Amino acid sequence: MGKCSWSYPRLAADGSGSGVVSQAGAVLLLRAAEKVGLTTALSDALAPWRKPAATHDPGKIVLDLAVAVALGGDCLADIAMLRAEPAVFGSVASDPTVSRLLTVLARDARKVLSAIRSARARTRSVAWEAAGEHAPDRDIDAEHPLIIDLDATLTIAHSDKELAAPTFKKTFGHHPLGSWVDHGPEGTGEPLVIMLRAGNAGSNTAADHKQVLAAALAQLPWRPGYRVGRKVLVRTDSGGGTHEFLDYLTRRHLQYSVGFGFTETTAAAVDLIPDHAWTPAYNADGQARDGAWVAELTGLIDLTEWPPGMRVIVRKERPHPGAQLRFTDRDGLRLTAFATNTRTGQLPDLELRHRQRARCEDRIRNAKDTGLTNLPLHGFDQNQIWCEIICLATELTAWMQMIAFTDHPARRWEPKRLRLRLFSTAARLARHARRTHLRFSGHWPHTGLITTALARLQPD
Repeated sequence: MGKCSWSYPRLAADGSGSGVVSQAGAVLLLRAAEKVGLTTALSDALAPWRKPAATHDPGKIVLDLAVAVALGGDCLADIAMLRAEPAVFGSVASDPTVSRLLTVLARDARKVLSAIRSARARTRSVAWEAAGEHAPDRDIDAEHPLIIDLDATLTIAHSDKELAAPTFKKTFGHHPLGSWVDHGPEGTGEPLVIMLRAGNAGSNTAADHKQVLAAALAQLPWRPGYRVGRKVLVRTDSGGGTHEFLDYLTRRHLQYSVGFGFTETTAAAVDLIPDHAWTPAYNADGQARDGAWVAELTGLIDLTEWPPGMRVIVRKERPHPGAQLRFTDRDGLRLTAFATNTRTGQLPDLELRHRQRARCEDRIRNAKDTGLTNLPLHGFDQNQIWCEIICLATELTAWMQMIAFTDHPARRWEPKRLRLRLFSTAARLARHARRTHLRFSGHWPHTGLITTALARLQPD
């Protein structure tokens, strides 16, 4: 075996450097927060919890935590990487100050959550307006509604945290239920509400779905009130397919697309669908998919106890290799169904729209990559505020992408790629004409993207 013919450059290293800033790319998040007014909104919202002689503003502490989480932090102490760069992040509170603030906020959790969510809703309106034609509510109507996805996930607890409990997957932790706005295939998505729940909370608890959706609707910039019309579509898996929740959606005049559970009776009704009624299902690109078909089941099952106007659409497909069939499947084909009250549109289009709910799984994965994997505090109310910080971190990232990267693939980059290519970029501080400049490396491949984005994020 021959010797290695290459080697890395041999460098002498020491700690005497000056004027160099780590995580300089995080200035994108700071400019985005200023662009949408989040800095002022949080400061105003949390002013009642600021002590008269306090040095640090509670709003800035919460926003600093959100920025630290967006950069990859997963506990309160990770705010230290911001504190190490005061030239970029300003004065950052010490760890004891941050811990004391979270304790104070948790004592008045209900009012604090209301205040933070009010600030988020206010800035969301500014962010969507700044995004212009790229905003998720641009030109929405009954045929092209704004889509809100609801889904739950499990977080594992490795210690006895408050309300941590055994879960239905035989793990131990919590079972938060969240809601996200879908930005479509050309964007990511942004959180509206993440409601922390005990680990043994049910997957199909209608009361929780109603509470999360009501709070999510209150986050919309146009303040829809009780009746939002059919320009909003709510998507869930079968956990949202309960009588009580669908009745609630109907009363609020919302469109919905929810998973519909199969029973023996429902599966038997599929046999009554004539062959000519089946039409090919679509792939993600809208092209006919081989081995998958959709049909309407509405008139073949009893829906008298369900809300008026509800339709049930069924899909059959050849199972993937190695997949096990269920007792409700038929003729070696996998059966799935969903319920909707959408009146127009081809069946394959409606079915594809429902399957695109899978994008919500990406939103959950990104949230877990932005602080949701680990709930770092013991108290339940403290961790609920931590969930609000996660919302701030993920939506601030989404707003930054929506405003600054409208014509670049970075609009869809997930947190891991953003951190590697943009946020972790280092720069040199230079002072000229009483101004401080960040000099990004000219050979870094994404310097042009960063500087273009910063120009777009300049406050009006």
